[in-house]
Amino acid sequence: MNEPLNQTRRYFLGQCTGVSLGAMALGQLLARAATSAPAVTAGLPHFAAKAKHIIFLTQSGGPSQLELYDYKPQLQKWAGIEIPDSVRQGQRVTTMTANQKQLLMPGRTKFERCGRSGATIGEWLPHLRGVADDLCFIKSMHSDQINHAPAMTKFLTGHQIPGRPSMGAWASYGLGSENKNLPDYLVLISKMQRPSDQPLYDHYWGSGFLPSRFQGVKLRNSRDPVLYLRDPDGLPRELRRGMLDGLGELNQMRLAETGDPEIATRIRQYEMAYRMQTSVPELTDMSGETEATFELYGPDSRRAGSYAANCIQARRLVERGVRFIQLFHPDWDHHSRLPSWCVARCRDTDQPTAGLIRDLKQRGLLDQTLVIWGGEFGRSPVGQGKWDSIEAGRDHHPRCFTMWMAGAGVKAGLTYGATDDFSFSVAENPVHVHDLHATALHLLGVDHERLTYRHQGLDFRLTGVEPSRVVKELLS
Repeated sequence: MNEPLNQTRRYFLGQCTGVSLGAMALGQLLARAATSAPAVTAGLPHFAAKAKHIIFLTQSGGPSQLELYDYKPQLQKWAGIEIPDSVRQGQRVTTMTANQKQLLMPGRTKFERCGRSGATIGEWLPHLRGVADDLCFIKSMHSDQINHAPAMTKFLTGHQIPGRPSMGAWASYGLGSENKNLPDYLVLISKMQRPSDQPLYDHYWGSGFLPSRFQGVKLRNSRDPVLYLRDPDGLPRELRRGMLDGLGELNQMRLAETGDPEIATRIRQYEMAYRMQTSVPELTDMSGETEATFELYGPDSRRAGSYAANCIQARRLVERGVRFIQLFHPDWDHHSRLPSWCVARCRDTDQPTAGLIRDLKQRGLLDQTLVIWGGEFGRSPVGQGKWDSIEAGRDHHPRCFTMWMAGAGVKAGLTYGATDDFSFSVAENPVHVHDLHATALHLLGVDHERLTYRHQGLDFRLTGVEPSRVVKELLS
């Protein structure tokens, strides 16, 4: 008798009676590959964790470091001058600016040194200025992807081509969650009050080649936060329970026969859905939140699905033990009308973000929660369009951008890394996207080189095979 195989397509191919030697060889190769993937991860965490939870405030589209965090007063004297070749160093641009002169555009905001740390924050983020001493800025982030989809895919999965597990899926696979009535990994997307032409793909929070139980579960901004969770009208709970028990027995029999991990996922998800019928309505009911809480997060916090409301939900999920919470706020792609476009995104997010930091801190949750803020890349110091016009914007820029972290295990009030006088390239202490992944996993108690999953004969990991490091200078 053949051993159970882990995937049904491979089981089918492996059991087919082929008439050619090639078909027989294919069956053997697929069988070996199928039995190589582990079902669970053992021995984690690898060491004591400083963070129990991660809230990833993902600003999709590429926020401009030049207007928000990376103060470059020298750009004023070079305004309207073409960027020197010695600075550009052959960096490609997108097709949106390839046919125009690369004329420098200074920052459009006033900056201020904030708090005891003296961190520089632009005037469009007045509330964030008030929590500057709780933040750890990384001004030397860099990536190697210049367009949104591959850059965001790399930013979240470690590789620019879809198909790899997301950062949250790796955390779920390695560590699970303290709450068995909610998924390990939950995703909330801002409900915009204006049309958005920037897509957010499911693979950004997908599980890739990991079993699908580890993928992010998206909470919708509607009557049913999770589809198909409610019992059909007229179906009593006890009958539903009996149906699930019967399905569970059938699925267990099939699992014993084939060893298909997706069947194990199906069994778990049915049970999770049953428990979520109680836990999700309780989670999304914010009627018990105080007026002071809504005031802390700002005027948009009562609008269901807003970034502000999602920030409150993120805090509630931390309170309930969820491991990885990811918020997506789109439309940071300011190719034109920079002063109005970027200001609107700041207005959406500034007070709620600062409110989240304050709320976690006052509840004693910031010490166990790592908050990450950032987008897939930054913006170019070159103006897109007529640089001195109110209609001008900025193109994508992966060579340097700013992110920040706060909370568990990071040095509050630190500014790490620096860019050149143009904010075009990293000048000090570069931090690659993979370094960010390695550091976040480290704070969860995970060695990024040891968290692996065997797929198609290779041991994959979030940080890939390129050199990457835990940025220990950021750690408290």
